[in-house]
Amino acid sequence: MTHRVLLGVSAGISAYKTPSLVRLLRAQGVSVRVVMTKAAAQFVTPLSLQAVSNEPVLSDLWTADDPNGMDHIALARWADHILIAPATADLMARLACGMANDLLTTLCLASSAPLLLAPAMNKHMWANKAVQANYQLLESRGVRFIGPESGEQACGDVGLGRMSEPEAIVELLLAKMGLPKALGALQGQRVLITAGPTQEPLDPIRFLSNRSTGTMGYALAACARDAGAEVTLISGPVALAPLSGLNMVLVTTAESMHDAVFQHIDNQDIVVCAAAVADYTLPEVLSEKIKKKEGALTLSLERTKDIVQAIMAMPNPPFCVGFSAETHDVIVQSEKKRKRKGLPVLIANQVGENCGFGDGDVRVSVLSDAGVEPLEAASKKALAPLLWEKVLAKS
Repeated sequence: MTHRVLLGVSAGISAYKTPSLVRLLRAQGVSVRVVMTKAAAQFVTPLSLQAVSNEPVLSDLWTADDPNGMDHIALARWADHILIAPATADLMARLACGMANDLLTTLCLASSAPLLLAPAMNKHMWANKAVQANYQLLESRGVRFIGPESGEQACGDVGLGRMSEPEAIVELLLAKMGLPKALGALQGQRVLITAGPTQEPLDPIRFLSNRSTGTMGYALAACARDAGAEVTLISGPVALAPLSGLNMVLVTTAESMHDAVFQHIDNQDIVVCAAAVADYTLPEVLSEKIKKKEGALTLSLERTKDIVQAIMAMPNPPFCVGFSAETHDVIVQSEKKRKRKGLPVLIANQVGENCGFGDGDVRVSVLSDAGVEPLEAASKKALAPLLWEKVLAKS
């Protein structure tokens, strides 16, 4: 299940921290939509939040695309959790009064999702009796708060009123969702990931390939990037949009993927081999199209280079994670593969017709010397942070 967070941003100086907040949430596979008050745009631009959330940023109740004017209801129903950071004194007052005079307050009233506020204001404003009364009233209605914290404020005062740091906010929100903590151990790590299928040419117009879409590898790469890792993604031919903020290397064949891996493997901390690399290829590509004839066609194929095996044969290999796609006896076959190749961790998943390919939910197991750890079925985007958590715990 992909968790969905509606992030509300009100007009406080701490709004400059919200792009980091969005990135941390997305690194955990959380879908984030952002709604700003109009004044919040004085502190952080909608474009910056759109860039990190990969979703349009909304602020006006009257610019909905729905001809029935019900876009705000659809968004209120979409959210699993509503987080408002920063939550100003004005925003808290309007929520306490049950006002719906802008898009953000309207969504809060129209949604049954749990509401978490991260207050941010001058220390004297926070201590004001009216603000404290609103705080107590909202808390009595089930609204939860994180912070504010004590410290130096933008105005020069020192005291209670600073917004909690994005890492602390995310940790609390993830705990409420039952998700792992932010993947701080990836910060500064050098990570190489392979993704997608390879294509082994037969003649000028035909090739051998498989049904891999690259979705899992791309999700792992985006998650590691958002958690602060230095990522190299080596991708076979896929229909996915290129990822920004990392080093992308595009390849086609098993041979070219092998070469790309060993061109970039030096000084890598972790290598994740999520690509579905062809096991066999034609020794020599035919120069002309194979013509259809009577009877059967026989092709002589040879083994491709085993990338994982070559990595594990290095004198000091990086921590390497393999993937195994099996149609039957998934755990048995995958464990044989893990031991044969000497892998510390292998991710096993069942594939076949309508299973394991594309964007649907998948069920995987993490295999290591500690045994088999099955994970709940989830989308590949939601699985990515969970898999990173397991990998980091074993690396």
